[in-house]
Amino acid sequence: MDFQLQSHDGAFPCEVTCDEDNGRYMIRKADTSGEVFNSSQELKEWIEQNWNEAMFNNRYEYTRMLASLSSSVSE
Repeated sequence: MDFQLQSHDGAFPCEVTCDEDNGRYMIRKADTSGEVFNSSQELKEWIEQNWNEAMFNNRYEYTRMLASLSSSVSE
C-alpha cells in the first residue's frame, strides 16, 4: 500500500509505504525527511503518535490511510 497525503506544511506530499510482501515500511514527512520501520504495526503506531488529520489538506485521505493500515496490522 502506498499513500500520498498533502500536508499544510510542505510543497511535496507526505508518503506512506506499507509493503508487506517486500518488508518495506516507511514514511516521508512534509520536510522530506523520513522514517523506516520494521513492521506495519510500528509504522501505524508512529503515525498515530506524530500525525493527525488536521495536518493534511484532505482529512478523509488520512482517515482512510489509517483504516487501511489497521486492517493490514490485524491480518
